[in-house]
Amino acid sequence: MTTVTECIEIHVDSRQILDERLNDAVRGLQQLAMVTGTHGILLTRHTPARYTAALSDQVPFGITRELIH
Repeated sequence: MTTVTECIEIHVDSRQILDERLNDAVRGLQQLAMVTGTHGILLTRHTPARYTAALSDQVPFGITRELIH
């Protein structure tokens, strides 16, 4: 199993900022995922104001999955 530790913490106060930060995080992670070609992206909502975006070997390459924690 390959482990990738790239994780981006996102804290927001408004929906507009949330969309911008999530989009930026996904774009950055997509570039990293292209290097290995083995990881997808997992977006996790911890609270309405706190999210994480991470590369995950539990998500197929080319897929972005959302999880509400």
